[in-house]
Amino acid sequence: MEHIVNQITVRGELVALPEFSHENHGRRFYRFYLDVPRLSGNNDRLPVIISEQLLNTLDPSAGEYIKVIGQVRSHNIRSANARHLLIFIFAISAAVENGDACNDVILEGPLCKDPIYRRTPLGREICDVMLAVPRTFRRADYLPCIFWGRTAQDISACRTGDRIRMTGRLQSRTYTKRTETGSEERIAYEISALSAEILDEPNEDALY
Repeated sequence: MEHIVNQITVRGELVALPEFSHENHGRRFYRFYLDVPRLSGNNDRLPVIISEQLLNTLDPSAGEYIKVIGQVRSHNIRSANARHLLIFIFAISAAVENGDACNDVILEGPLCKDPIYRRTPLGREICDVMLAVPRTFRRADYLPCIFWGRTAQDISACRTGDRIRMTGRLQSRTYTKRTETGSEERIAYEISALSAEILDEPNEDALY
């Protein structure tokens, strides 16, 4: 049996009404976005994919916010000239309720490539990794993660295949992409780590 650790809990404000996303094996899925505030006062705008069956259980009169418990998923979109990694929250449960905003992620999986360690112009230490988090049926979600400070130093010593268990938050970041037709503003998603543990035993079921 595969060992899978991939959970996210978010509570935030609905940005707009859900829109149809796709159909898979006869099940219809919808997409919506939640605005989840950070301590800095900025918001992370996070995409959620939810089944029609689960969406129909939501009671709009039950509160001001939507709480979603699910998994952070990835989907690789290929076009003629490029590939784009789509990151989203796959809802397993959802409810309309009141309460404080939250954005809590727990992940475990191997690195699918060596970490990239760098320093900001102000000297802050950062380490970027791509985590391959196992899913059922021997699939995996490839999730970009970012570590800071002393944790960035520790993770930078890891290599492809090393397993990490981490906690953090899913955050959004806008950037400008130069294309043949001009510049486009896009949104990237990554998990910003709060804590991390380098695991000793390799997971033979993991994909990377």
